[in-house]
Amino acid sequence: MAERNSTGLLMMLEPSPAMAMSLPVEVREKLAELELELSEGDITQKGYEKKRAKLLAPYIPPIQGVEPSLQKENRIQMSQAAPPGSKHNKSRATNTRDERFRSDLHTEAVHAALAKYKERKMPMPSKRRSVLVQSSVEACTPPDNHPAPPDVTGLLEHSLHADRDRPPVASVKVVPRGYNHSSVMETADGVPVNSRVSSKIQQLLNTLKRPKRPSLREFFIDDFEELVDVQQPDPNQPKAEGNQMSPLAGEPLGVVTNWPPSLLASLQRWGITQPRSPCLTALDNAGKPVYTLTYGKLWTRSQKLAFTLLNKLSTRNEPLLLPGDRVALVFPNSDPVMFMVAFYGCLLAELIPVPIEVPLTRKDAGSQQIGFLLGSCGVTLALTTDACQKGLPKAQTGEVVTFKGWPRLLWFVTDGKHVVKPPKDWHPTIREANNEIAYIEYKTSKEGSTMGITVSHPAMLAHCHALTQACGYTEAETICNVLDFKRDAGLWHGVLTSVMTRMHVISIPYSLMKVNPLSWIHKVHTYKARVAVVKSRDMHWSLLAQRDQRDISLSSLRMLIVTDGANPWSISSCDAFLNVFQARGLRPEVICPCASSAEGMTVAIRRPPESGVPPPGKAVLSMSGLSHSVIRVDTEEKLSVLTVQDVGQVMPGALVCVVRVEGTPYLCQTDEVGEICVSSGSTGVAYYGLPGMTKNTFQTIPVRASGGPISGRPFTRTSLLGFVGPDNLVFIVGRMDGLMTVCGRRHNADDVVATALAVEPMKFVYRGRIAVFSVSVLHDERIVVVAEQRPDASEEGSFQWMSRVLQAIDSIHQVGVYCLALVPANTMPKAPLGGIHISETKQRFLEGALHPCNVLMCPHSCVTNLPKPRQKQPEVGPASMIVGNLVAGKRIAQACGRDVAQLEDNDQARKFLYMQDVLQWRAQATPDHPLFLVLNAKGTVSSTASCLQLQKRAERVAMALIEKGRLNPGDHVALVYPPGIDLIATFYGCLYAGCVPVTVRPPHPQNLATTLPTVKMIVEVSKSVCILTTQAIMKLLKSKEAAAAVDVKSWPMVLDTDDLPRTKRLQIYKPPTPEMLAYLDFSVSTMGILAGVKMSHAATSALCRSIKLQCELYPSRQIAICLDPYCGLGFALWCLSSVYSGHQSILVPPLELDSNVSLWLSAVSQYKVRITFCSYSVMEMCTKGLGTQTETLRLRNINLSCVRTCMVVAEERPRITLTQSFSKIFKDLGLSPRAVSTTFGCRVNMAVCLQGTSGPDPTTVYLDMRALRHERVRMVERGSPHSLSLMESGKILPGVKVVIANTETKGPLGDSHLGEVWVSSPHNATGYYTVYGEDALHADHFNTKLSFGDTQTVWARTGYLGFLRRTELTDASGERHDALYVVGSLDETLELRGMRYHPIDIETSVIRSHKSITECAVFTWTNLLVVVVELSGSEQEALDLVPLVTNVVLEDHYLIVGVVVVVDPGVIPINSRGEKQRMHLRDGFLADQLDPIYVAYNM
Repeated sequence: MAERNSTGLLMMLEPSPAMAMSLPVEVREKLAELELELSEGDITQKGYEKKRAKLLAPYIPPIQGVEPSLQKENRIQMSQAAPPGSKHNKSRATNTRDERFRSDLHTEAVHAALAKYKERKMPMPSKRRSVLVQSSVEACTPPDNHPAPPDVTGLLEHSLHADRDRPPVASVKVVPRGYNHSSVMETADGVPVNSRVSSKIQQLLNTLKRPKRPSLREFFIDDFEELVDVQQPDPNQPKAEGNQMSPLAGEPLGVVTNWPPSLLASLQRWGITQPRSPCLTALDNAGKPVYTLTYGKLWTRSQKLAFTLLNKLSTRNEPLLLPGDRVALVFPNSDPVMFMVAFYGCLLAELIPVPIEVPLTRKDAGSQQIGFLLGSCGVTLALTTDACQKGLPKAQTGEVVTFKGWPRLLWFVTDGKHVVKPPKDWHPTIREANNEIAYIEYKTSKEGSTMGITVSHPAMLAHCHALTQACGYTEAETICNVLDFKRDAGLWHGVLTSVMTRMHVISIPYSLMKVNPLSWIHKVHTYKARVAVVKSRDMHWSLLAQRDQRDISLSSLRMLIVTDGANPWSISSCDAFLNVFQARGLRPEVICPCASSAEGMTVAIRRPPESGVPPPGKAVLSMSGLSHSVIRVDTEEKLSVLTVQDVGQVMPGALVCVVRVEGTPYLCQTDEVGEICVSSGSTGVAYYGLPGMTKNTFQTIPVRASGGPISGRPFTRTSLLGFVGPDNLVFIVGRMDGLMTVCGRRHNADDVVATALAVEPMKFVYRGRIAVFSVSVLHDERIVVVAEQRPDASEEGSFQWMSRVLQAIDSIHQVGVYCLALVPANTMPKAPLGGIHISETKQRFLEGALHPCNVLMCPHSCVTNLPKPRQKQPEVGPASMIVGNLVAGKRIAQACGRDVAQLEDNDQARKFLYMQDVLQWRAQATPDHPLFLVLNAKGTVSSTASCLQLQKRAERVAMALIEKGRLNPGDHVALVYPPGIDLIATFYGCLYAGCVPVTVRPPHPQNLATTLPTVKMIVEVSKSVCILTTQAIMKLLKSKEAAAAVDVKSWPMVLDTDDLPRTKRLQIYKPPTPEMLAYLDFSVSTMGILAGVKMSHAATSALCRSIKLQCELYPSRQIAICLDPYCGLGFALWCLSSVYSGHQSILVPPLELDSNVSLWLSAVSQYKVRITFCSYSVMEMCTKGLGTQTETLRLRNINLSCVRTCMVVAEERPRITLTQSFSKIFKDLGLSPRAVSTTFGCRVNMAVCLQGTSGPDPTTVYLDMRALRHERVRMVERGSPHSLSLMESGKILPGVKVVIANTETKGPLGDSHLGEVWVSSPHNATGYYTVYGEDALHADHFNTKLSFGDTQTVWARTGYLGFLRRTELTDASGERHDALYVVGSLDETLELRGMRYHPIDIETSVIRSHKSITECAVFTWTNLLVVVVELSGSEQEALDLVPLVTNVVLEDHYLIVGVVVVVDPGVIPINSRGEKQRMHLRDGFLADQLDPIYVAYNM
């Protein structure tokens, strides 16, 4: 196949035949050279057209009234009628088509097929346009005020969050400034199209809406059991109806009286009796004979070499080689003489030659596999020529380098000066052909592995005998060999059989064919050759180059052996060649196609006319029938037919049968296609060193339908697919190597290539450089087409060509193409003698190393075996659920932390209900006790605060609020400070003045455009009447830059607290009840929703008390905190906890880690901290930034053995991979593997779980991801396929109760059942704070009750899915420990195909698919799954990711990716907790703000 696709030929536009005749000979020759250069890719299309126009200009008459510049173009396109049904009237050449792959019939079939498709506009992929300013979409989500997008896939029953009975207005959505509603244009389907991206997605949806071919019955039903293949065959598919075939025997091998007992005996005989008889003539690149090897010379030179190899090569006085050793023969294609001498020299020395290609570079395609073959054959010596040895890459020592995967070789040069003349008394032993191995021929399998096929002496002799008889070879005949003489037919005819019958071989090197494709025809004419051995490619090249060569005659030929006649598409080359050269003496009956394979050697060959055989046959077969392995003769009018020629009769002495391709080798019926098997003495014997594969291939026993063997002798599988036709002629329709089984139907790669080539590709791709192969994705083969794009092809033109190819293949073969990729010119891996290296191309495709410049994926149309979409079953009522659990002996999933009332707490702080009272008491009781230390990037203390200092600063702030700000109790105040003591002091100042503080992250000076609107929004939504901040930030808020982002005049009063005067004694505000509002906590969720929650004084002190008890915090303790202090648990630990418990907090602002990554860990080590808190983003920075520097840190005396608990503060599923990596990396610095754990909090409750200092270590369970999609929990063993590891989210805090409830029925669920986590505790937030004040809408979140069971307790809904599981471990209280596992946010889940997916699971798979993907985020848009990946490698890798991402999501999650977006690192927005802001990303994508490298819309 590799050779077959090799030609790189183009269909050229020619001057009319009459004009061609009148061109001078030298012009015609130059044109021929130009065309060959173009076909080989040595010249660009543009260069070709320019040179060609120049050559033809003098001979084309000017056209009247046409501008000369236009004439130039028209000269090249002498118009001829386009085929009917062709969309574009492209002029077509009469005699220069690539007849190899092309027949008029097939081309017109393709055009007719394309005509059936209307011009459907497909969305073109977008490549980078870096004009767009990249903006971080930190907090801008357009309002969802347009109708829901249509469901186009027909797979979704419900909209995205239908199962959630949360109200949609749960909180305030963040809207970017200047968002104009009128700018949203809506399509007829109600999909907003406000950007290029949206309109492309709409185009994509329109292509997906077209009625699909009825999908096959699903391959498997994805339930708990393993996937089961339940595909039913189509009842209407054609079935074989003929009788069982009978094995077909060739004529017996004739008995010749003087037949030599072995090939070497024959060489000896001719070498002595006919020493002057020519054996082989070698040509140079100009076609001149360089050297003619006579039989005498071959005999003496082979003897010399044999003697030298056996006697003159030694290591440590031991001979290097012993009879039976394998030796590599590394000879260039241009030196057949040296190869022949080396081959026979090895045979005479009883060594086994292994001929291989010359490795040119260390990275040659397939070279590594050749190395494995040499290693497995135990080769230690390579023979080569002097010139070749000089050309091989060398190491610095001057020796030939060891190629990748190769064993260490000694290189021996066989040129004259290195070999020794044997003494007179030395004679090689010439034995009769025994069963020893004669030589090993290599073969590359479909998967790319290289196998060595061993050929024994008797088989070699029998094969020569059979070829001599079948071809009627006679002594002294001249044979012209155009093939590679190292293997296959080139070796069998040109090196072995020729010596057996004393023929004269003219060897035409590949390099000469590239320069002059007519050279072989010239040599046939010059030497009056009787036989020529060629491939259809060679015939085709000569067609391209021939120009009225009147002086050529092919009348001497009695056989033109077409060795790839088994390629179904060779018939057109044979026909076209005959049409042209019949006038030059070529007789039609001379063309003899043959079929052969490395395993079976020559299987069948059309006999020369004198042997009195039946006339050749031709079959027109239905492609649809062939795909079901059935022969249906079709009329030629049909669109999808394949015309094949016979390859003659079975070889003499052979028995041939056709067996089923898969399973037991049953004989086929007469109208069925199968694999040809042959039993004869002239086949290969084994795969060297592979006994299992040898048994399957070389020792097959075909059986009849009854089960009995057809013969006692074993058969060899030839890997040829075919059947026996009328007159016992053998027909071949393909090879096992090119077979692709898709949805149970078989397609041949060559046929698909032919269809692609019929879509007028000459403007876009190189004709001979198309690879078609299949890859296995989701339990079926998928077809991939890769072609080399011309450098001058336009993006749009190539894309249109690709979509036409897809349509043509779909129409002709009734099979979808999964992926079509175009790669830049000359980048596909080439086989040694031209052609594409298919298996290497496939390997690069799967590894993401192909670097295409255009990719079109069509998973929607060709993946028909997805599991059925899940149908929602009617919910079981809550009462039935409880009864069911009781019957099954399962407890209800409810758990609680320790009882606060029973815990002894001697602390005075218990007496105080309000945080401001606690601070006052501490300032009196322990005025100088240090509460806070803030570190800067250098690791030095930038500021501190003792109890008294904090109290004094808070009082000053309170006075300023009352006197300067004239604020009243209950007014809201925004605190806009960087992390530090100021933030804490102003917070308590607000409490002292009776105001309600709202902490706000300050805007980023370098990124005001996106960060300032968020500040403005929080200030407005929280109804703050005053902003407290520093002088620097105050200037920033009112600067010109700020005015560009927001309306600076609408800020409320802004006070700076840098220089506040000392105050007189302040009367501290006493709230009338602890249920009053203490502070507001605002944060933007990952869904882009800005939600503020209300925290009462009672909840605030209860939260501090729970944390204190869980972590055993006392005034003597120190804890280190590396968190953002603006919301959630980060705020509570930073501002509240120290004041309540009295411990000292070492505060490390996360931003300082940008300039000093080791700051946090250094602080932990320096202060010997036992408890520390961080965020995932901090942990990730340490893992990535310090992963390779642990040794340096150790030298700086950083020691983490003091850490008892390191807790990651999070509102998501624990990132187990990250925590494990962190533990592993810093284990060397003394960090205990048990120390790292996670916390869990959410908007309704800041801290539900927190590991703390006592209690069992966090447990890990493994879940089946497929069950999780169905909202079920199924435990599996570690390492099971589809398993997901899940770590417990810390221990439930004292005073907290948790229950798992059904999201629909609100009934309680059983142990280990997936549901929503509900929480009840004294520190629950009291509700959302919204501008509209519609609290009734949200009461459900904070104030809900179970529908069954305990219907009295008031719960808050966290919005997270999870489950409780009772473990075998015991708590501090001695009870069995209940572990809470958080699976993910309910709002973030994607509902696709009736199943619930968590984005993180899909993202994890995608990140694993290629080393250059650093981050990934997924979201849905109009029910299409959009995957955004960050690429860390070079931009040329961007398109490699598209198929890999599509594959992995299909394999792991049974989902089809709709759009793949490749962006630069850092584009996916991340919030301060290290969580991905997927909705901001979605908005940025739809608004065209991502500046992507590439956007692929999968069809």
